[in-house]
This record gives sequence, C-alpha cells and structure tokens, in this order.
Amino acid sequence: MALMAHEETPTMITPPPVSGDGPTRAPDPSAWLIRLLIVGIVLAALNLRPAITSLGALLADVRVGLGMSGSTAGLLTSVPPLCFAIFGVMAPRLARRWGPAAVVCAGMAAIAVGVLVRPFLGGAAGFLAVSAVALMGIAVSNVLLPVVIKRWFPDRIGPMTGLYSMALALGTAAAAAATVPLTRALGGSWRPGLAIWSVLAVLAVLAWIPLVRHRGTARSEAAVGNRDPAGVIRITRSRTAWALAVFFGLQATSAYIVMGWLPQIYRDAGVPASTAGVMLAVTMGLGVPLSFVLPNVAARMRNQAPLAVGLGLCGLTSFAGLYAAPASGAWVWTVLLGVSMCTFPLVLTLIGMRARTGAGVVRLSAFVQSTGYLISIPGPLLVGVLYQHGGGWEVPLMFMAGLMVTQIVLGFIAGRNRVVEDECQA
Repeated sequence: MALMAHEETPTMITPPPVSGDGPTRAPDPSAWLIRLLIVGIVLAALNLRPAITSLGALLADVRVGLGMSGSTAGLLTSVPPLCFAIFGVMAPRLARRWGPAAVVCAGMAAIAVGVLVRPFLGGAAGFLAVSAVALMGIAVSNVLLPVVIKRWFPDRIGPMTGLYSMALALGTAAAAAATVPLTRALGGSWRPGLAIWSVLAVLAVLAWIPLVRHRGTARSEAAVGNRDPAGVIRITRSRTAWALAVFFGLQATSAYIVMGWLPQIYRDAGVPASTAGVMLAVTMGLGVPLSFVLPNVAARMRNQAPLAVGLGLCGLTSFAGLYAAPASGAWVWTVLLGVSMCTFPLVLTLIGMRARTGAGVVRLSAFVQSTGYLISIPGPLLVGVLYQHGGGWEVPLMFMAGLMVTQIVLGFIAGRNRVVEDECQA
C-alpha cells in the first residue's frame, strides 16, 4: 500500500513540529503542492459514490445478466453502509502506519480495480466480493479526507469541506444521471457501462501518487495519525462524539430512505412516474450548490446548533407535508427535503471543528462514520416492512418524522462549541 518516498531536497516543504496535544497547525507547503492537494481532494470526493449510484441505475440489467435473485439484489443495496461501517474502523490504524495520503491513494486504487473488474467476473458472488473491494476504498477515504482537510487547511475548513461536499454530491448525481446514456453510447451492455467509472478513480490515483511520494507530505501526514501520546484520546468517552455519531446515522438513514422510497411515495399519491423521478433528482441535485455554501456558513459560526435544527425542521416539515398533502404540495416537499439532505456536509464540517488535534480528527471521523453507517442500515428496510404491512405511507411517514425529531435533538447537542479532547480527558 505504501509508496517509497523520494529523498527530500532543499526545495521540499518542512513538516511542522509534532506536539503532543496542541492544535493542528498548517504546514507551509509550496503553491504547487496546495493546488495538487485541492485537485486530489476534489477527484477523491468525485469517486466516493459513483460505484454505488451507477449500479443503482443499471440494477435491473445486472440482475438479469448475473442471474441474481431478488434477495441478492436487495443485499447489494444494503452492502454499502455495512462496508462503510466495517472498513471505516480500519482507517485510523492504517493512517498511523502509512499516513492519510497513502491510504486515500490506495483507496482510490481499490475503487478503480473494484469498479473495473466486477462487471466481468460472470457471477453474483464474485460481483459482490469485488464490489466490497471498491466499497473498502470508499470507506477509508470517507474517514480520512476530512483529516487531510483539517491538517492542511485548518483555517479554511469551511471552504474546503464545502468544495469536498460539492464534489461528492456532483459525483453522486453525475453517476446516477449519466450511467444509462453512457451505457447506450458504449453499445448497450451494462458491463462497460459500469466499468467506465473506473477511469475517474484512475485519475484520482494519478493525482495522489505525487502527494504520497513527496516525503514532506508523507511524513507530515503520518504525524497526524500519531499525535496521541499516552493514549489520551478515548473517543467513546466523549458525549459530543456520540451525539455526532448518532446525528450522522440518523441523517444517513433519512437520505437512504428518501433515495429509495421518495418516488414511490409520490407515485402512490398519483404523481406520474416521470415526474416522481424528476422530483428525486431535484431533491438530490440541490445538494450540489448547497453543499458548497453550508460548510462556509457553519465554519463562521461559533455554535452550529441552529443550522442543525433548521435543516432538521425542513425535513420534518416535508415529512408532515407528504403525510397530509403529498400530491398538491409535492414540489414544496421536494425542495424542503433537498435542503434537509444538506445535513451531510454539516456533519463533515463538524468533524473537523469538534476535534483540536490531528489524532482527534482521525478518531472522531472513524467513530462518527462507522457508528453512523451501522445505525443507518435497518432504516430503509424497516420503512419497506411498514409500507408493506401498513397498507400505505401513513405509518412509515410517522416513523420517519420521529427519526427526524431525534435527529434535531442530537444535532443541537453536536452543534455546541465543544472539542472531544476536552471531554475525553475530563
């Protein structure tokens, strides 16, 4: 996984001194390195969802092509959050050994290999196994990209997290919208239609290789993972970390439910199928511009609780509207849900702001995302069960509203101006 570093020359950057428990300080890198870091972060973020959303666009063709049963196809839709939870836990240990830059680079390589190889294995088991390789790369990159931002852009966490979040949202939407047209352009077979997204991951690998080979970057990045002398950071002792983890899990639950079920809610209310699909696209597409704006706003606030509460209220209002008047107010509920979905970039921003040290960010990011994705797994399945046995959307929507109320409470706690290091040492 590691790439050997070149010998440092006088023109290379000098990593900052490693202190035991002081705040992370920005290195003083050259302009070219900063530009390359920004390009690398954007390319990595673009790769964090196409492996998933491109599959969703072609799932019916994949099922036929591989002879998948309905239960196996259902397993495919549940695998991503499970892999994010399991493999995300590995990220801090890998970062301590190799440095975040090397691990992100390896993660992009895993995505490239997994996305390229899985369509051509010829069986459902192999497809699932190689998909897990790609998801492993996504999982560790999910955890470590906020760490890279905290380390190299500590005074620009908001703008950089906004750029990262916007690129992630753009990659998500682009893969969902472009996979079918690309498949047709490539001859109509789903196999090259899925494999083509490996090109984007290869570009990310090419951007990260110079960062890994740069000795100053690698050594400084490795220091991030080791800034925990005497084991003082015990993240599970922090109430803020727990609040942020459950907050993350609940917003992920809402996002997966909306992505999976919103068109069906509208269709059952009498909205045409084509319009319902457009509404889902609008809901997700709002995340592209808002994901850039929101972290900038959050970073300028001392207390982000009002933002968390406001976004939650948008979601709660939308669920109430879908319960009372799903068809007549459909576009209003669509826009409000799109705003509510921007809780995700807020959480990413809070991860960078709720830890003072590099080690704190590594552990907080891994804990929040792994725990949160575990929490999110049963939600969409439970909504499906409630819908099937309840005879309509009244009970599922009440369940979703209850989750949103809990999310608002946890968001208020997570948004308070605290750092996990203080709570872990208390």
